[in-house]
Amino acid sequence: MPQPVAVLGTGKIGEALLSGMIRAGWAPADLLVTTRRSERAAELRTRYGVDPVSNAEAAKQADTLILAVKPQDMGRLLEELAPHITSDRLVISAAAGITTSFIEEHLAAGTPVVRVMPNTPVLVDEGMSVISAGSQATAAHLAHAEEIFGAVGKTLRVPETQQDACTALSGSGPAYFFYLVEAMTDAGILLGLPRDKAHDLIVQAAIGAAVMLRDSGEHPVKLRENVTSPAGTTINAIRELENHGVRAALIAALEAARDRSRELASGNNS
Repeated sequence: MPQPVAVLGTGKIGEALLSGMIRAGWAPADLLVTTRRSERAAELRTRYGVDPVSNAEAAKQADTLILAVKPQDMGRLLEELAPHITSDRLVISAAAGITTSFIEEHLAAGTPVVRVMPNTPVLVDEGMSVISAGSQATAAHLAHAEEIFGAVGKTLRVPETQQDACTALSGSGPAYFFYLVEAMTDAGILLGLPRDKAHDLIVQAAIGAAVMLRDSGEHPVKLRENVTSPAGTTINAIRELENHGVRAALIAALEAARDRSRELASGNNS
């Protein structure tokens, strides 16, 4: 693996990635981190044994730079980094909606860029990171990005034209499930259960269903039909979901998320 690697922006995703890389075998001495606050720098040094540096120093020292900042901060960061990044470095962006072409335009000609859209389950090593190559990125660059993000979950290569759809489906996806669990827990309370018991029931049902989807190889329709007996409780619940347009609402929600990702790519951060 190329050394060293720098994580620029150590919020929740950046820290989760840093932690996963160390567990996967990266030596803390080969990892650089940047952060805005001195107290955060001290925290990361104590927790992981890494050396917090400035953005400029990270750009000078690291062979691979992972830009884990908010989309609205990317332009300013690239302006700061550009004088220090040569075309033999690999730049990986983990910012929603930021295209590889946008990054390439700010850096030296020929700089390889890889775009990655992780989601928050990287915090528990169950993330899904969607990976796309920029115009100068090679198969080796993609493999290196997969090696890094594979430390905190699964990875999937897609053409960059599919990134906005993947952001809507996977990047934002955990929030939809949290929203559903919240609503079902409230329903459990309405049905007479204490909140903690309703929460435990729904969370375990969600975990069990997810494992069945992952491991059984069955289509979700088949798995649902296995629970849906004639004139039973489940089919009555499904009927109400259909009556209230839940399927259509989910499709509209995903389209709205995709459209917002496109707006971020076009520079509309408001």
